[in-house]
Amino acid sequence: MNCITLGGMLAALAMVIHRPIDVFWSSRVYVIDTQKNPKAPSLYKVVQPEDIIKKTGLAHLHTSHCLASGDIMISCLGDKDGNAEGSGFLLLDSEFNIKGRWEKPGHSPIFGYDFWYQPRHKTMISSSFGAPTAFTQGFHLQHVAEGLYGRYLHVYSWPDGELKQTLDLGGTGFMPLEIRFLHDPSKDTGYVRCALTSNIVRFFKTEDGSWSHQVAISVKPLKVQNWILKELPGFITDILISLDDRFLYFANWLHGDIRQYNIEDPRNPVLVGQVWVGGLIQKGSPLAAMTEDGKTWQSDVLEIQGHRLRGGPQMIQLSLDGKRLYVTNSVFSTMDRQFYPELVEKGSHMLQIDIDTEKGGLKINPNFFVDFGAEPDGPCLAHEMRYPGGDCSSDIWI
Repeated sequence: MNCITLGGMLAALAMVIHRPIDVFWSSRVYVIDTQKNPKAPSLYKVVQPEDIIKKTGLAHLHTSHCLASGDIMISCLGDKDGNAEGSGFLLLDSEFNIKGRWEKPGHSPIFGYDFWYQPRHKTMISSSFGAPTAFTQGFHLQHVAEGLYGRYLHVYSWPDGELKQTLDLGGTGFMPLEIRFLHDPSKDTGYVRCALTSNIVRFFKTEDGSWSHQVAISVKPLKVQNWILKELPGFITDILISLDDRFLYFANWLHGDIRQYNIEDPRNPVLVGQVWVGGLIQKGSPLAAMTEDGKTWQSDVLEIQGHRLRGGPQMIQLSLDGKRLYVTNSVFSTMDRQFYPELVEKGSHMLQIDIDTEKGGLKINPNFFVDFGAEPDGPCLAHEMRYPGGDCSSDIWI
């Protein structure tokens, strides 16, 4: 099998580490040379937002994937004014020149965010966050009622760019974000995390060739004291699948735990590992969760090298052998400031979780801690993690 990855001579990186500003408004593409000196990556090229908007009308860039043609495809969440109606997919050639939109005219998604393609099934599926005018203000429930957040998966023909089907995930699938097919290119199933409703939804091809979906995992909200609402959602903020397709991992940013599920039976995931690495209900927080009998509890979170863990687990990346899971804790500055103001003041950090790949199980590594609060020009907020040679969330097998 061959693999399309973002490695090689150059890697296009977006929002890896950022200062506490609203980065979604930038719409720039920074191309970083990671091969000449891996320990000191250098800026190779910048694709300016004015050029992207002029040639495509697209803005608010998010996910990038390399294509078999050598082109690079980037999902975009709206137009220059932050309207979701401007969502679509930007194409750059192998020299990072703007080629135009990928999707056919009139086939743009309702909302934009993440995407994954499965070439053997001639299908690409994209997810839907919301209108940039809404989420860049922080999260507000009235924006959900106003229809400014998505609940759709968009099924495209690959590589043609024709929108074939739109899956409405309904009330169980608000804010579907990271989407992952199984890595096995012959498989016609995958998962998407729905942040607002805290569900993992499985999507799959049916016998008639159309696509369908079902809830595979639900994270129940916690009854809490001393918060703005009576219940605290998990708010799932990232998901990935191990390269051998055995395990699925995700992070609950507000609850503060990371979970590991065995998905050898994709229809019936089994919880095999869980660890607490922060969250709103850790000991020392004013919030407390309540059990059914009225007792309160808070999660035990270790201090790492004398550091109390800030925020909650957000983006995750798995080592290629599946034994180490790396975790950062910043969504983006507006939401960080809303839910974890200390994170913006002191910066974020990166942790390592050691994994039992035989039976399942997660454990914090006490010897690994990267503090982005001490960075020059900091504090900084750490988000996406990528390996220059490819990883679990960028490699697509053909």
